[in-house]
Amino acid sequence: MQVSQTEWLITIGVTIAVLLFDIAIVARKPHEPSTRECLTYLSVYVGLAIAFGIWVTLYHNDPSASNGDYGLQFFAGWLTEYSLSVDNLFIFIIIMASFNVPRKYQQEALMVGIVLALIFRGIFIALGAVAINQFSWVFYVFGAFLVYTAWTLAKDTDHDDDAENAVVRFARSHLKFTDRWEGLKLYVIENGKRLMTPMFLVIVALGTTDLIFALDSIPAIYGLTQEPYLVFTANVFALMGLRQLYFLLGDLMKRLVYLSQGLAFILFFIGVKLVLHALHENEVPFINGGEPVPVPEIPTLLSLGVIVVTLLITAAASLYKTRVLEPAGPAGPPDPVDPADPAEPPDPAEPRD
Repeated sequence: MQVSQTEWLITIGVTIAVLLFDIAIVARKPHEPSTRECLTYLSVYVGLAIAFGIWVTLYHNDPSASNGDYGLQFFAGWLTEYSLSVDNLFIFIIIMASFNVPRKYQQEALMVGIVLALIFRGIFIALGAVAINQFSWVFYVFGAFLVYTAWTLAKDTDHDDDAENAVVRFARSHLKFTDRWEGLKLYVIENGKRLMTPMFLVIVALGTTDLIFALDSIPAIYGLTQEPYLVFTANVFALMGLRQLYFLLGDLMKRLVYLSQGLAFILFFIGVKLVLHALHENEVPFINGGEPVPVPEIPTLLSLGVIVVTLLITAAASLYKTRVLEPAGPAGPPDPVDPADPAEPPDPAEPRD
């Protein structure tokens, strides 16, 4: 894929501009956005992603190339990264609840988390591109890592309600803290002493979470496209609107009870795709004498179809379980009648005045 320096500069410039615009809104007036505001921003961001994918299809696809369906690669990568970002929201919600972050400061914390996610993913995108160009066997590593991640994710049906990982516990035990919230300030001075604010722990928790999710998401998208430009833009569009999505979904996140299983299947599928690609391009001496193995490769269109169908089934099954099965529940004994309750109908056998 031939991407000019101008395209890179425009893409990075637009990304920074959108981030600065979002940061300016949050800094100017910290508030809990309304449903209408969230839907408006999400519609704009999703529309931009679709328009970008169409632009890639029209101007960068090469019908003569074996892997020239770059538009499909972008859409497959964007959907995968967006799904992983939604799963990331579960952890964000747990972090906010665990540290009792005031609602008016949650937007600021989320913006910091999104910026950190972009930084970490940018670093891993660059490292992944270098590793792929230098070592063909890295696809074996990526594939095995995704299969293992899928297995651990499938077992984790309930997200851990404790946001205090090892890094947070280390910071809590080695630093002095105050219970006072001061917006995004990480420390305050009290009686001549520097005390860390609760926001410091929140940022540490968000940062370590973003680091872990970057380790999962970058190998996953490199299993769908080896183009650094598409990897970068898919991650950028997946993170756009994440703040609004956090407030829009809210308690609805609990309804996606099968999201972990759906993502586990997607990661497993991409892991297998990576291993097949590694075998097809094999240069490892102890595998088939260092020669490519004649195995079929999974085309991008099939990958996109599997991702879309899996997400639809996951959402439908989750909503069916939470809306139909759980509310019905097992039939229990009738509630006792309270004679003092005026809402209860009178007994027809009881004499009236």
